[in-house]
Amino acid sequence: MKERILYVLRQYLFIIVVAALCILFLALGLIIGYGIIGDGKDAFSILSLDKWQELIAKFKIK
Repeated sequence: MKERILYVLRQYLFIIVVAALCILFLALGLIIGYGIIGDGKDAFSILSLDKWQELIAKFKIK
């Protein structure tokens, strides 16, 4: 019984680690794409909520 619980906990930990790595790599990709490849002045501004609201407003149909 204890082995099953440890197995399940290890599986959950693995899922959490993979999800955290996915979020980290997404953020790094956004920073590189916006700040280095694109025309963004400040690479870290892409992670701000204001920048996302500005980008979404450009594509909204009025």
